[in-house]
Amino acid sequence: MPAVAPLSLDFPWVSAHPGYHYLDNGATTQKHESVIARLTTFLREEYATVHRGVYRYSMAATEACEQVRQACQSLIHAPHAHEVVFTSGTTMGLNLLAFGMMSTLQAGDEIVLTEMEHHANWVPWQQVAQRTGAVIKVVPITPLGELDYEWMAANLTQRTAVVSVMHVSNVLGTINDIPRIVAMARQWGAKVVVDGAQAIAHIPVDVQALGVDAYAWSGHKMYGPTGVGVLWGKGDWLSTLDPFIYGGDMIETVTPSGSTFCGLPARFEGGTPPIADIVALGPAVTFLRETGFGAIMAHDKALCHEATDRLSEIEGLTIYGQSPTKTGVISFNLSGIHPHDVGSILDEHQVAVRVGHHCAQPLMKALAVPATVRASFGVYNASHDIDQLIVGLKQVKAVFQ
Repeated sequence: MPAVAPLSLDFPWVSAHPGYHYLDNGATTQKHESVIARLTTFLREEYATVHRGVYRYSMAATEACEQVRQACQSLIHAPHAHEVVFTSGTTMGLNLLAFGMMSTLQAGDEIVLTEMEHHANWVPWQQVAQRTGAVIKVVPITPLGELDYEWMAANLTQRTAVVSVMHVSNVLGTINDIPRIVAMARQWGAKVVVDGAQAIAHIPVDVQALGVDAYAWSGHKMYGPTGVGVLWGKGDWLSTLDPFIYGGDMIETVTPSGSTFCGLPARFEGGTPPIADIVALGPAVTFLRETGFGAIMAHDKALCHEATDRLSEIEGLTIYGQSPTKTGVISFNLSGIHPHDVGSILDEHQVAVRVGHHCAQPLMKALAVPATVRASFGVYNASHDIDQLIVGLKQVKAVFQ
């Protein structure tokens, strides 16, 4: 097969470590040059607080943040910019939704999750269920690593209040059929919340076409800064949820007897936001759009196919997740060798992978393994990264023979 070339090398970290092979993009991505440049320039020359100041630099910083809000709206084809809420990341967005819904849930209401969810989409809902008496239902996975949609169709009921699901599995790489899930949930009037952390840098997202009620993601998984994320939600529903953080700009009025809160998006943006990180998120959005998701998906597919074919040739290696609709992620184990040992030896051979349960312990239980090795791809990866991964794995086997 033809060698896969990188889509972009405009990443200072990658250039600074030419002999190292970074395959941990599912955890976090390296930062594009434009992101670093914007962050640096803003902090050096433009920094000021937002929303409260009437002086020129404050107003300019506010405008810069609002332009990024509009860019995020455009990226996911959201209908309104005011429905885009800045958070600290996907985890905060999911917590905001779970605890925001808490006052609307009653004992016996159903929260539907899946076996493949990240802990950030498990634990908030578990906490809310414990406090309200709601019941958690869990959609199993099939041997291919896909959701069991037939089980879901048979087990959603009139008590189902919300279905919260990841768009792309951080362990299996499976792309879940969100429109199909939405169609099933709508039969019972349930809301659909999506964890988009692993999807946003790999596949095009159109929240209106998907039909979901809310979608959350993190900047650092799309070549942008850490400390900033985005939550989009349908405005008429999001406005009914209880705020998650109180204070700062989310306050409308405060009296000794009580307080009132602002509308969207300020309602959920209490406190001083991560101003510089928000501003630097803008170039990351621009980079993804200019690179094009058609090119990104083709690149991911080629790398996944090459890696799967070559890994499958290694005796004793098991790959988890064989869905024909997957992207960007391959998890595997070598028989008789602990994943942490694999990861440590791979680092000695200049390869970075993720090892462990990947914050997905229920999925590890379903797979009947304590942990896996995970290689995950970004736009700067190429066939030579897979070459070195194979070299390293052969050395791992040699050590343990």
